[in-house]
Amino acid sequence: MKRPVVGVIGNAHVVNDRHNVQLVGQRNMKAVAEVAGALPLMFAGTPDITDIDALLQAVDGILLTGARANVHPTHFGVEPDPRHEPYDHERDAMALSLIKACVERSVPLLGICRGFQEMNVAFGGTLHPEIRDIPGRMNHRMPRLENGEIHPDPDVVFADRHEVRLAEGGVFARLMGCDCIRVNSLHGQGILEPGRRVVIEGVAEDGTIEAIRIADAPCFALGVQWHAEYDPQSNPVNRALFKAFGEALESHQKAA
Repeated sequence: MKRPVVGVIGNAHVVNDRHNVQLVGQRNMKAVAEVAGALPLMFAGTPDITDIDALLQAVDGILLTGARANVHPTHFGVEPDPRHEPYDHERDAMALSLIKACVERSVPLLGICRGFQEMNVAFGGTLHPEIRDIPGRMNHRMPRLENGEIHPDPDVVFADRHEVRLAEGGVFARLMGCDCIRVNSLHGQGILEPGRRVVIEGVAEDGTIEAIRIADAPCFALGVQWHAEYDPQSNPVNRALFKAFGEALESHQKAA
């Protein structure tokens, strides 16, 4: 049997201040290939290049990855602030339409970090540009040195930093086989108000929403705020998530 195909969304980037390119982090690709057992296929996160109908006919699932750019606040009724740049308008347009299409057409969908936030916005939810600014919340951004530079050791940056309490009897609790997990944390923006059909499946110890599913979705439609793509080859929590995604991809492929 052929391996299922997963469309992995690209992110706008400028190389050498002049070349516009689309990028995907390699760890996302490796997680899809090595743990979900599928063939990763990058597609452009821009509507004028990628046709959603054609894309969903060619793949068995979609992975919406994390990215440096925030979802533009006009998509959830907030005025933009230069402090919260950069933005990626084309990915916004692509992802928000694609999410609804995946759910409507029973195409498995996994959202990570920005992808998780996009899933919430697609169903009418809102985001906060800096979760750490909300009273009582921890700093969810990546660890930095005293001089403000990002820590040079990826194992420190992506280390598990806090607990996530899973909803009793929920999808994530069943996948993980427990009611509490530990995850990494590398984000500023986060969910403020859940959107329609967005079911909260996991919450950090400070109240930050960390895991969601789309209610009544006819297929796999899950999102996580943490970077599950970093180490699913060895991390049992992230491995369980990508394994479940892989099973959904196989089911979609067989049904096609």
